[in-house]
Amino acid sequence: MVSYLRTRLLGMVLTVLIVLVFVFFIARLAPGDPAELLLGPDASAADAEALRERMGLNLPVPVQFLSFLGQLLRGDLGTSIFYRQPVLEVMAARAEPTILLTLMSLAIAVTIALPIGIYGAYRRGGAFDQGAVAVAMLAAALPNFWVGLLLQKYLGTDLGWFPVSGYGNPDASIWERVQHLVLPSIALGFAQSAIILRFSRASMLDVLGDDYIRTARSKGISERRVVLRHALRNALIPIVTVIGLSFALLISGAVITERVFNLPGVGSLIVGAVLRRDYPLIQAALIVVAALYILVNFLIDMIYLAIDPRVKY
Repeated sequence: MVSYLRTRLLGMVLTVLIVLVFVFFIARLAPGDPAELLLGPDASAADAEALRERMGLNLPVPVQFLSFLGQLLRGDLGTSIFYRQPVLEVMAARAEPTILLTLMSLAIAVTIALPIGIYGAYRRGGAFDQGAVAVAMLAAALPNFWVGLLLQKYLGTDLGWFPVSGYGNPDASIWERVQHLVLPSIALGFAQSAIILRFSRASMLDVLGDDYIRTARSKGISERRVVLRHALRNALIPIVTVIGLSFALLISGAVITERVFNLPGVGSLIVGAVLRRDYPLIQAALIVVAALYILVNFLIDMIYLAIDPRVKY
């Protein structure tokens, strides 16, 4: 176990390093000059050059990378060119909407997908199962932003049940914040539920045909206990895997949804940083997202031990 953890931690560090190198150099290949974008079209060439020198952008790219590595080793991801604040502070100020949106979307997706996937597998080939598979395929094919626009029109504008955009006033309560997140959460959760439903159904189908399930039924155990206690527990590993990956995907995939619903989250922050060529902010945001992916995968592997004692590393 110790050897496995050591290997995984080393792999995680190497993965983050590869992402760091890739993001750093790709960001600087994009057209556009941060100094000119920051100063505006009326700035002189001398002013732009002076700003580039002050920000270190006039140095060769390899030298900039070594400087960035030195900052990173000190725990400093840099200072935003546009906001002129440490990038971690800028991201922390925008983290709440994205985190709440991700958690609500995942809760909606699991609530929809898990019971439907389990019951569909139990009633394999029936009308309910076929209808669930058809709806899942439709949900996977619909773009998130299109579903969001429909929700805005019918549930927000026409019926007035929920706010159509924004995140409330700065002093708004958490309940008001949650109300603003209902529609974007449904838009994201509906699409993600299709993936979880397909995996849940497939995993349960594999388990329900095993010999020990027939043995449990032959002993007179109730169908509810056979399905939920015996079958579901043994089918949980792929289900937990896809739920964990869905959490990471929702964090990184909320960019367009946040723009549609005008949410001041990390997704909107990344879009603005790309448009302004705010290199430190782009780097920090993508590194954090990559680190979340890696961390979620590691936690999923640890959860395997609690779900199935037969799993050995």
